[in-house]
Amino acid sequence: MKATIFSFLFLCSALTLAAQGEKNFIDQNYIEVTGHAEMQVVPDEIYLNIQLNDKDVKGKSLSEIEKSMFASLQQLGINITKDLAVKDVSSNFKNYWILKTGIVLSKEYQLRVHDARTAGRVIVALQQLGISNVSVDRVDHSHMDALRMEVKVNAIKAAQEKAQALAQAIHQNIGKAIYIQELNYNAYTPMLNKSVNMMIRGAATDNANNAPEPNIEFEKIKLEYSILVRFALQ
Repeated sequence: MKATIFSFLFLCSALTLAAQGEKNFIDQNYIEVTGHAEMQVVPDEIYLNIQLNDKDVKGKSLSEIEKSMFASLQQLGINITKDLAVKDVSSNFKNYWILKTGIVLSKEYQLRVHDARTAGRVIVALQQLGISNVSVDRVDHSHMDALRMEVKVNAIKAAQEKAQALAQAIHQNIGKAIYIQELNYNAYTPMLNKSVNMMIRGAATDNANNAPEPNIEFEKIKLEYSILVRFALQ
């Protein structure tokens, strides 16, 4: 019986201390601010979607068109083993389009290049082979995770600077952070300029040999973070 009473009293004492601690945390003076940071980076991973079919070049089979494409890309210094892949593995077996003129065998590739200039050179080279169905699938950056973390760090540093400036205005200082919350994150990833995209899709293959290298420019990828922080006031 005595042990039971002792346990009950110990539990009540622990709950009281916890309640007092929680009260002290909530009631202490603090300043709450939101820090914001953003960054714009040039994409260094550009993914091109290339669609081939055996009607692209008269008198050539799909495998012959592929071989020509491989050779052309290698001449541009592209590592086709590393940067070129079949986008849909099953496309070898299922992409048969039944048309009035017969059956068209199609195959889809995804090519990764690392700058806009190379993307333009690839487009021209493929057009010269009679391959004009090329579009930009997406753009990205090879160090995106590290860049996101850098933006987060800059956001919380901005919050600290803001809090310190506001506290000093009333002759106080800030102490340690007692609460941190990520409010939002936005990443605007641009795609190819519409006018250039129309040029890629609609280029006449008859004039491909004389086609100038397209002046492709990508907008920068924009990263934004906002972080709410509460600092104790001293």
